[in-house]
Amino acid sequence: MSEDAPAEAFYEPLGDGRFASTPATAGPWSPGFQHGGPVSALLGRAFERHEPVPGGRIARVTVELLSPVPVAVLDIAVRVVRPGKRVAHLEAELTHEGRPVVRATAWRIMQAPAHLEPVVHGPPPPALPATTEPFPQWPGVHTGGYLSAMEWRIVHGTFGEPGPGTTWARSRIPLIAGEADTPLVRALTLADSASGIGSQLDHAKWLIINTDMTVALHRDPAGEWLCMAASVDLSPGGSALCEATLADTSGGFGRAMQTLIVDERPPA
Repeated sequence: MSEDAPAEAFYEPLGDGRFASTPATAGPWSPGFQHGGPVSALLGRAFERHEPVPGGRIARVTVELLSPVPVAVLDIAVRVVRPGKRVAHLEAELTHEGRPVVRATAWRIMQAPAHLEPVVHGPPPPALPATTEPFPQWPGVHTGGYLSAMEWRIVHGTFGEPGPGTTWARSRIPLIAGEADTPLVRALTLADSASGIGSQLDHAKWLIINTDMTVALHRDPAGEWLCMAASVDLSPGGSALCEATLADTSGGFGRAMQTLIVDERPPA
């Protein structure tokens, strides 16, 4: 694949837990470093596939970003910390050339009985807009990777403008070449965009980067299109906290939260 050709997936499998990152994984700050969405989804996929238990589901994933993740070959290792049929705790580590770049944990729990009456708080999501907005060009922002690999339909707020914001989105390409995305993978691919959708800050003046992300799902999402409503709280002398609700066309299915560092951008 040439650098100018569009990627067919975020990652190409190399076998034995190794993956080649394509240019589609690149985040907004550099074409050489990845957005957290594909990274989180890759870890979620690894959790789902590691010693699966019939009737179990990944209900919560926490991703700790130890350093920028290069657009390069990555290795994943997963282990079960607390085994169990009803509840199990898993850990994963993502490395590049032997150096840890991301660590993650997950809870796998048994599915609730099918006859349980659903309880979901909050209003239903807004309607899916009929048209897709082209992603705008931001000065100093790399839009040719992940941001363009996703299809966005903005409901509230506008890219590059202060939030809070609400958007529907879906991936134009699968996470892994030749493989259909699972519901968990679709949710994690989008969720790390929460701080970008909900940010109150002018990105031309302020640098705001998340150090982690937690996604908790009370059910698996359905369909390609997912809705995320996000907002960011921040304080001088403190840091920033992003919270987001996740929904599909049937209603809400989970929450996402990020801790963020906030700093002034250095002079150009």
